[in-house]
Amino acid sequence: MKIFIGSMMLISAWLEATSSQLLVVRAKDWNSTEAVFQRYEKKEKHWIKIGEPFVVIIGRNGLGWGRGVHTIPSNAQIIKREGDGKSPAGIFKLTHAFGYSPLKSNFPYRVYNENDHCVDDTRSRYYNKIIDSDSTSKDYQSYESMRLSNDYYKYGIVVDHNGIGEGETPLKGAGSCIFIHIKPTPTSGCTAMTEKEILELIQWLDPLKKPLLLQGTDSVVEKLFRSLF
Repeated sequence: MKIFIGSMMLISAWLEATSSQLLVVRAKDWNSTEAVFQRYEKKEKHWIKIGEPFVVIIGRNGLGWGRGVHTIPSNAQIIKREGDGKSPAGIFKLTHAFGYSPLKSNFPYRVYNENDHCVDDTRSRYYNKIIDSDSTSKDYQSYESMRLSNDYYKYGIVVDHNGIGEGETPLKGAGSCIFIHIKPTPTSGCTAMTEKEILELIQWLDPLKKPLLLQGTDSVVEKLFRSLF
């Protein structure tokens, strides 16, 4: 346990030096399918709440430790795997926002269509990458289209879990295609909110402030940021 606390304190110091925007998602326990979302911004070395908290939807099977900028505790009992229906716990960068149509935003934003695929086939060399299927040699059987027949991906944010970012190498089977998006029911591992809430979030994000997502149970959040809150 001492190793766990020590690594978390080291991460907190790193975050304090690099990030000034935080998205905090706190769930009651590892089996929760709902959590409380709160934005924070660092002002004069203090983390200040931005806006009011609201309830978000997470994985249909709760949470499991994911792969981000944190260190997974050596005694972790629940670790996210491909297809487990769990949202990742830990600290994660955000790569870019996306949607079905253009949106003026300071945060990087991409318009996706039906031919843009996020690959969740562990056998593919494109595992946990978003690709243009029209210009890529297809070696996968399973994927998520980035433009759905419903509004779930009308607006979203890519969470840098398990090396989805450019130039990063995913660990096969550790989970893929993790987003913040629109959805009224438990997800396959993403974090979901209303269209109004995600639009406000995208407009608030500032790439110069290096925003991060902190997600976990109440106890995990407290251990990660005991020195900051």
